[in-house]
Amino acid sequence: MMTRLTWICHGSTVANREARFPLDEPLDERAVEATKAIASLLQRADHVFASPALRARQTAEALGLAAETADDLADCDYGRWAGRSIYDLQQTEAENLAGWMTQPDETPHGSESVTAMCARVGAWMDGHLRLGGHAIAVTHAAILRAAIVSALKAPASSYWLSDIEPLAIVRMTSNGNRWALRLESASP
Repeated sequence: MMTRLTWICHGSTVANREARFPLDEPLDERAVEATKAIASLLQRADHVFASPALRARQTAEALGLAAETADDLADCDYGRWAGRSIYDLQQTEAENLAGWMTQPDETPHGSESVTAMCARVGAWMDGHLRLGGHAIAVTHAAILRAAIVSALKAPASSYWLSDIEPLAIVRMTSNGNRWALRLESASP
């Protein structure tokens, strides 16, 4: 049974603009309109999932999607770094930040490692291999990176090799046995 999975990164937030690890914040003022503008790029979905975070649920709503909340699609748990800027961490915890970004098992923020997050997302994807039809998952850049790592069966150390912008769309397909990235042409 073929399953198509469209991943959508939530719209922009103040944390995105300020290069901060996020809290549970809403979309910024321009994000709702930008989100509505991409709705035409989506095909009808048989299943819609969203992270429990406010910004993901607001993105799904702006896209006109009634989403089921999926806890496994929650953003990385950044622990004590939540709400702090990358700049601040570079000044106060440069070694910890560098360690976290180069050693996927590290948890200097006291919470979820990149390896654990990739495993969580991979398990969610494995649970939906045989879902059938078209599914949409509205979530976070971190989760899209983890999904790409999982689909490619790449090591967690490759997690940082994907740049994911707000409202990015990543498409995958499953033949019931494995996930594959789906790159589509821009032609009609």
